Amino acid sequence: MINVTKTYLPTLERYTSFLQRAFDAAWLTNRGELVLELEQNIQSYLDIPSSILMTNGTLPLQIALHLLGKGGEVITTPFSYVATTSSILWENCTPVFADIDPLTWTIDPQGIRDKISDKTTCILATHVFGNPCDVEALNEISVTFGIPIIYDGAHAFGVRYKGKSIFSFGTFSTCSFHATKLFHCGEGGMLTSGDKNLLEQAFHKHNFGHNGPLDYHCVGINAKMSELQAAMGLAVLPEVDKLIAHRKLLVETYQQVLGDSVQYLHIREHTDWNYAYFPVVFSSEEITLQVVEKLQAAAIYPRRYFYPSLNTLRYLPSQEAMPVSESLATRILCLPMSHSLSPDEARFISHLILSVC
Repeated sequence: MINVTKTYLPTLERYTSFLQRAFDAAWLTNRGELVLELEQNIQSYLDIPSSILMTNGTLPLQIALHLLGKGGEVITTPFSYVATTSSILWENCTPVFADIDPLTWTIDPQGIRDKISDKTTCILATHVFGNPCDVEALNEISVTFGIPIIYDGAHAFGVRYKGKSIFSFGTFSTCSFHATKLFHCGEGGMLTSGDKNLLEQAFHKHNFGHNGPLDYHCVGINAKMSELQAAMGLAVLPEVDKLIAHRKLLVETYQQVLGDSVQYLHIREHTDWNYAYFPVVFSSEEITLQVVEKLQAAAIYPRRYFYPSLNTLRYLPSQEAMPVSESLATRILCLPMSHSLSPDEARFISHLILSVC
């Protein structure tokens, strides 16, 4: 059986060597030495000045929206994982969708401009499959209208744009360290910002509002990463470059065999991509479903990711058509990508697809 992804696991010996430190210290949570070390190592790897590690990738979105959304309208993308929209609703804000660019699949800056109103409090944009948004255009909008930007970089670990970490852009940037991600802690996430004051507020928010052991700065929640999660992250982080190189080989193999029979994600120019996912788009939903059936018959399980287009979620307060996103969502398929998938297996999968389309 070949799944769409497979969690990379370090050797048990390596993982337990970090766990042993936590056991020796008898300190399993509340920002122990492993969390602090991982925070520093991630900042060094990504070349960012600061970060807050959290227990999953959704809480950073929720905390950022709690600080910036203020119960207003949040302009966002319909083409992302459901957590992007759910976080907006969870923080009692209203999602306002702007359609996406048909090549990069990231939110269309002109669509954002068209949706700005006096109720707009922030923008939440996704670096789709690690492909950077048009950060220059979005920054111009932010400056012109005084609207902060949150970037959902769940898939963007290690991505650089014009030589800078993708997490250098925006008012806040977030990342997910879920077990299916390129870099993971089993579960985990990160919030970062170039605004020290905002990041300090977020730090209080993620730790019950604590300002020291006996003072409470504000209302907060518990979003702290544990030492057990940090141990996994410390064991996995040194392997990331190797994992990226292998995924790059798989992407090149898929593209070599599939050729122009499918549509590919157009990676923004000047991007150092991380090859974390390999999405392809077919000519119709009918063909997409036929490919799924063909692959599943061979015990190969791709994923219709992202599906459905988020503007169609039944629990939204209102719905508006997003033609580009809706069309893409019905025709897209993420093909298997993992550290253990071989180029020969990628070729086999590709030939099965070609037998359909």
